[in-house]
Amino acid sequence: MSVQNPLSSLADDVAATRRALDMQTGPVVLVGHSWGGVVISEIGQHERVKALVYVSAFAPSEGQSVADLGKDYPKPKGSDFIIADDQGFLTLKAEGMAKHFAQDLPAAQTKLMTATQGPISGKSFEERTAVAAWRTKPSWYVLSERDHMIQPALQSAMAQKISAHIVKLPTSHVPQLSQPKQVADAIAAAAAYQPQ
Repeated sequence: MSVQNPLSSLADDVAATRRALDMQTGPVVLVGHSWGGVVISEIGQHERVKALVYVSAFAPSEGQSVADLGKDYPKPKGSDFIIADDQGFLTLKAEGMAKHFAQDLPAAQTKLMTATQGPISGKSFEERTAVAAWRTKPSWYVLSERDHMIQPALQSAMAQKISAHIVKLPTSHVPQLSQPKQVADAIAAAAAYQPQ
């Protein structure tokens, strides 16, 4: 099941994910891409969740925000192409999508991604988490080595912090689209994992 995060606040995204989890009848591997890593960190203690998979994602500790996580790293190139509307919701310009978000995908695909992207409230990046589910759930981290949206060095630091099983891929910010088999394999490994 895919959760359609409203992207209006961390609380709203967590609530949407909780509704989806409550509908499940068995164990769930919770996968979060980019901002989605914050969401799965917050809701991942749900009783149905057996493992977490972070895909080019933020992995905050308790009390951390996305802004906190990035403050000690150089500004990623793609951030120069983020624009805000008059309500404070952020989107990525077409050039940013093509050259920095998904630079390893065909132009036709990045055009579609630009047109269909979901705006996210800029305030979300200042919101602090209350929970770090990775402390109690086994975690995987798919690290994008050519990412222009979240610095690869930051991804590496977060993956090590959460003691994740790390899968490094030479991809843009969307390895699930450019190398889907490798990402699916990481999710399958999380699903098959049995604690010792």
